[in-house]
Amino acid sequence: MSEKTIDQTALTSISGDSFLENAKKVALAFQHLIAMFGATVLVPLLTGMNSSVALVCAGLGTLIFHLCTKGKVPVFLGSSFAFIPVIIYVGQLYGDITYAQGGIVVAGLLYVLMSFIVKAVGVEKVKSFFPSQVIGPMIVVIGLNLVPVAFGMASANFFLAILTLSVALMITFKGQGFFKQMAIITAVAVGYIASAFTGALDVSTITTAGWFTMPGFTAPKFDIGAISIIAPVVLAVFMEHIGDITTNGAVVGKNFMEDPGLNRSLLGDGLATITAGFLGGPANTTYGENTGVLAITKNYDPSILRITAVIAIVLGFIGKVGGFLQSIPVPVMGGISLMLFSMISIVGVKTMKDSNIKMDAKNLIIIGAVLIIGLGGNFGINLSIPINSTVSISGLSLAAIVGVVLNKILHGFK
Repeated sequence: MSEKTIDQTALTSISGDSFLENAKKVALAFQHLIAMFGATVLVPLLTGMNSSVALVCAGLGTLIFHLCTKGKVPVFLGSSFAFIPVIIYVGQLYGDITYAQGGIVVAGLLYVLMSFIVKAVGVEKVKSFFPSQVIGPMIVVIGLNLVPVAFGMASANFFLAILTLSVALMITFKGQGFFKQMAIITAVAVGYIASAFTGALDVSTITTAGWFTMPGFTAPKFDIGAISIIAPVVLAVFMEHIGDITTNGAVVGKNFMEDPGLNRSLLGDGLATITAGFLGGPANTTYGENTGVLAITKNYDPSILRITAVIAIVLGFIGKVGGFLQSIPVPVMGGISLMLFSMISIVGVKTMKDSNIKMDAKNLIIIGAVLIIGLGGNFGINLSIPINSTVSISGLSLAAIVGVVLNKILHGFK
């Protein structure tokens, strides 16, 4: 056999191996897409934002994050659940969801600011302002404030809502393996099919949508009132971000808090959220769902997540996908939301439990203050600090400030 023939054979073998390797990456990328898809499109469906824009923003946000973290962290950024209640509230208060976008942009800027602070003073110093006795009840407040919204969505058709909720709960508690991970998508599918049989399904959004369309990008509007409602949520999701990056590192076997550093991951999250706010998407956050996929597959290649990001962007420009998502009946989403929003509150309780905080008088005062101020509006207890004649700090914003300040007063400025 000639040397030329040997070289051609080797080249063909290398080319075949390369094709197979890329095919595997694409397959794994679609698996990550499935993991993040339900939650990413659920947030815009609940808040009134555009689902196609959310997909594009998730993809762009993930690519921005990987750029900021030197391509080292295998993370996907999707729509953040923590911002749902404040986006809905601002949308209802102003009658224009673009004011919520302005708040999201400022929230992203706060993330960027925090990244510089972390770089300057260190992780532990910043974390001391947000212990579990402050963050835990804040997460509880976020979840419980959402439940009435979910109930309102479900009330349009309780049959569909209860059916969807029942299927989701049954799979969550009785399902096994991958099927258990598909509880939300499966429940929505069952609710969707049931709505077709009961005449509650309107597919006009699908039939009228083109195959390839420009997503409904919108520019943000800025108002100090809307910003004061949305921006403080960053305090709650800051610790969530630390938890996600720590968990991701534990799965992969690397300390991403040090390399590339928490300051870089916060910067990536912040710039991604700013981008989403300017385009009309919900705030972005690191997704634990995709960390779960990493744990199952044992493939930690960050480039796979970047392929997932590109696929998400492409899907955002396929009009039929957006039309289908918009056709999902509100009661179906209401049923799912009742479970999801309750789970958010449970996460808050779990945050306090897992940290083994002492339930002494000091911590009970902090927890109680955050819960009373954060949930008080639902029971006629409206505590607020007026900024001017039209704007005041109240609800979650005030609860966060009081929690942080009370904790430092009672436990000392260490």
